[in-house]
Amino acid sequence: MRLLKLAVAAVGLLVNVCVAAPSVSVVSNTVLDSKGIFFVSYDGVVNVNSFQLSGVLTYKNFQYAGWYTSTRTLVLGRRTLPSGAWSTLQLPHNLSTSDSHNVVSLGVSPADGKIHVAFDCHSTQMFYSSSEANLATSGKSWVASRFAGITTTLGSLNIGTVVTYPQFVITPTNLLQFVFRSGVSGNGATQLAEYSAGAWKTVGSWASATGTYTAPSGATSTLRNLYIHGFTYHGDRAHVTGTWREQNGAVSCSSAGLTNHDTVYFYSDDLGRTWFNSAGTKIGTSGTTPIGVNTAGIIVDSLNADHGLMNQESQTVDSTGLIHAVISYVPGRFTQCVTNYETDRPAFARPFHVYRNANGTFTKVEIPFAIQSVGRSQIVMDAKDNVYVVLPFVKVVTASKASGWTDWTMMYDGTATGLDAFGEVTLDRARIPSGVMSVLYQQTSTGTTPSPLRLIDFTLNG
Repeated sequence: MRLLKLAVAAVGLLVNVCVAAPSVSVVSNTVLDSKGIFFVSYDGVVNVNSFQLSGVLTYKNFQYAGWYTSTRTLVLGRRTLPSGAWSTLQLPHNLSTSDSHNVVSLGVSPADGKIHVAFDCHSTQMFYSSSEANLATSGKSWVASRFAGITTTLGSLNIGTVVTYPQFVITPTNLLQFVFRSGVSGNGATQLAEYSAGAWKTVGSWASATGTYTAPSGATSTLRNLYIHGFTYHGDRAHVTGTWREQNGAVSCSSAGLTNHDTVYFYSDDLGRTWFNSAGTKIGTSGTTPIGVNTAGIIVDSLNADHGLMNQESQTVDSTGLIHAVISYVPGRFTQCVTNYETDRPAFARPFHVYRNANGTFTKVEIPFAIQSVGRSQIVMDAKDNVYVVLPFVKVVTASKASGWTDWTMMYDGTATGLDAFGEVTLDRARIPSGVMSVLYQQTSTGTTPSPLRLIDFTLNG
């Protein structure tokens, strides 16, 4: 046994010597708006949230961004990659309320080159506009007149008046899909719509509020919603990880905690119509038999609602088609009861790398850096399957595939370098395949004093 331990130690030393976590290099840091609107609600700012798909988006030779300026007006920006100057236009809409969840999300429909914009909703009606055809690819003048009038429907599709978290996703068949929540936190359904032949149509709900959750204390909850960490295609497969939030606060040990519990995973091979768990068992059909809290075989990391588990972090898929997610919560070594998530998460929360193995099992590894924030983190991978996690405040930690994603190293510290970033960030995921990571962040401020909205570009040196 002693010889085995020595051999294992020697192999570990060899790995540490031969393998290095990938680095990042700053390419540029540009100002999108010197006076972005600033206020704090839900521990975040409206111009930068991790769940935006997308707040900043690359398509072909252009990069786009959406935000609200100090006057509350909706602004869309465009630049030619890799380093063109930003052009901006203003759409005729002012942010309706000071709610940090009322984000701007952008998408492009490849079939007609239209830019789609969904914005200003949090359990309310959603606002929407789209551009004229081919604006995303032509480089025509960047002016508001190229966008259609603002509606409270998704094109001609009525998606209701209680909408949250609009997200655009391009399918492997070059359709544009739209993921959103209907209903409210703790009582909502996750929905899917699809744009084809110039029109939006509904696919239906694929995760429902129904079922019964029983906490370790015996408390039960009969309503909830699924918060997703993403809706990510690789090949023909759509991957989803997420966490449930219960309506009944009694399932948590404290009324000031979070009722989020468990990390779940499932996938679809037919553009989000039919769903399977990690074992390959069919578990749901969008529009008719959505996934629920009691659906078998979807929990890949079990955790009760006492640890301040965060919702809506992020995920990515590696080159072999296996899902990777970043989650965060307060580990049990600090407390078995988060009594106030707004104080306990900054003090104790840790990020974790959760990923699927080839045999269908999942591995969870603690990333050895404190979050020091209420907010969320972002995970991406380079072409060699090295992992890059952007923690709040633009702190970039990385791990190499060669180490088995264990050699976690801080490669860029936005706090130490004086970025003065407020909390969580959002990334341009569509630009990652080019080897560049664009990170949108806003500088911190006080009260409602506007502050610069910035985009920092890193090369991924894996």
